[in-house]
Amino acid sequence: MAVNLGEFEHPSWLTAAGTGIGYLLILAVLTLALFVVPWIVFLLL
Repeated sequence: MAVNLGEFEHPSWLTAAGTGIGYLLILAVLTLALFVVPWIVFLLL
């Protein structure tokens, strides 16, 4: 059965993708702030 790619042109798919990307970006920033930055500070002291 063929998939109609026209179904993915709805703005809700863009919203869902933006939400996922935003969530991953915030998760990456928090991981850096809570784990990587203190680890680097610990190494330098």
